[in-house]
Amino acid sequence: MSSGLIAFLSRLDRFGRLLENVALVAMLGGMIALAVGQIVLREVFDTGIIWVDELLKLMVLWLAMVGSIAACRDDRHIRIDVLSHLLPDWLVDITRIVVDIFAAVVCAVIAVQAWRYLQIEIEFEDTVLVDTPAWIAHVILPVAFALISYRFVILAIKKIASLFTGVGKVATP
Repeated sequence: MSSGLIAFLSRLDRFGRLLENVALVAMLGGMIALAVGQIVLREVFDTGIIWVDELLKLMVLWLAMVGSIAACRDDRHIRIDVLSHLLPDWLVDITRIVVDIFAAVVCAVIAVQAWRYLQIEIEFEDTVLVDTPAWIAHVILPVAFALISYRFVILAIKKIASLFTGVGKVATP
């Protein structure tokens, strides 16, 4: 690849990381502010905002999905890793590649099914937060699973390249 393309992809990756981090911080801060505000309204003023509880539930969904995308970008997702202590390093590397490819396929299937579900939500005109179309709140599902699938493919490609070039050890102790 040309150095210009590599530089562009590197800038694009940095921008994506920044966007993910800003989204995570903003959502978490917004959730804390809304929850504290709702508690103060209920306890001090005997009132509350009717849609805040539902909004907080949706924000948890969005926070979990964006957090999952961010965890996959650095290969820091949850993994049950029993084999890495029993197998030689080269075999651990191969099993991780296979697992990443499998996870990419599973996430891609989930993304497609979430997209189909979103189409049904649009067709039935479901609403959330009093009057907002539900598909707007749930669009994170197919988008996030597609991005997670993409991230797993990238991780697998990097691990394969590392296996053949010997640059960067894939297996962790």
